[in-house]
Amino acid sequence: MLERIAGLENELRDVEMRLGDPAVQSDPRRLAELGRRHKQLSEIVATGQRLRSVQDDLDEARRMHGAADAAERTELREMIDELEAAAEAATEELRVLLLPPDPNEGRNVIVEIRGAAGGEEANLFARDLFGMYQAFAKRRRWKLEPLAASPSDLGGFTEVSGLISGDQVWTRMKHEAGTHRVQRVPVTESQGRVHTSSATVSVLPEAEEVDVKIDESDLQIDVYRSSGPGGQSVNTTDSAVRVTHVPSGLVVAMQDEKSQLQNKQKALRVLRSRLLQAEQERTSAEQSAMRRGQVGGGDRSEKIRTYNMKENRVTDHRIGVTLYKLDRVLAGELDELSDALVQDEQRALLADGENG
Repeated sequence: MLERIAGLENELRDVEMRLGDPAVQSDPRRLAELGRRHKQLSEIVATGQRLRSVQDDLDEARRMHGAADAAERTELREMIDELEAAAEAATEELRVLLLPPDPNEGRNVIVEIRGAAGGEEANLFARDLFGMYQAFAKRRRWKLEPLAASPSDLGGFTEVSGLISGDQVWTRMKHEAGTHRVQRVPVTESQGRVHTSSATVSVLPEAEEVDVKIDESDLQIDVYRSSGPGGQSVNTTDSAVRVTHVPSGLVVAMQDEKSQLQNKQKALRVLRSRLLQAEQERTSAEQSAMRRGQVGGGDRSEKIRTYNMKENRVTDHRIGVTLYKLDRVLAGELDELSDALVQDEQRALLADGENG
């Protein structure tokens, strides 16, 4: 493993040289790619150097232990135990860092939540999920920028989306994609019966302008008046924007901002991310059904997680983890579930590497 680190140290030096090349600095796409690779390599090399230092100290402690008298051996044995534990931890960390990088690592994400099965109760649950991610983002010191929202009659959302930016956003949030199921007594239920409804969550890697070039001639732009629950007008000007990408047929509508320009800019951000995802699906067999695998049909049986309000219970069905603190999870305390999902993915990747 340390022999591989030596090669990566050379690559890191090469990347640092290329980052200073004027030709690279004038190419935004190449500069972004090298910047991401530099960040990955820096972490790997720093961990490898730490492991090398610990192993050198461990070799020296073992040599001293073999030549020490009885009085010194106990102290040296404790030092050796500590160094062995540190070497094991650094080795495991390095194994994870050396896994093939996710192509979307380091990107921000666009989260889209839609009410699915369950009518108005599903829309209310979509609102709750969006609030959960807002609180989770705040806990992790991420920034969440609302993009669009379509309010429902009882105060929920038929659809709501936001851009989340910060460190490890994609690593964490990609595991939130899928169908979320809630079991609770709806506000419209007069006899206290528990109902089951669901909402779908899509997580898209944000695409920069350098990642996806959009030809203005491929766009059809329509403007119209913003509307709220029940279809009533909420604006006296035609500020809402619908952008259709003619070659792909993708449509993005935005109406939350007061100006056409702001709504168009937001719509283009979402469109670029959807086009990036579509390109990744075409070029990667694993991601060929990414969106379909994330969301499914929104049916109650297609679930990644269940939220049972009566029992204050949340269960993630992918990893078999159940927590009896749903109130805290909905308040943004998603770290325990998020950590378990990230670790499960790493274990699977490590196992695939060993079997391959």
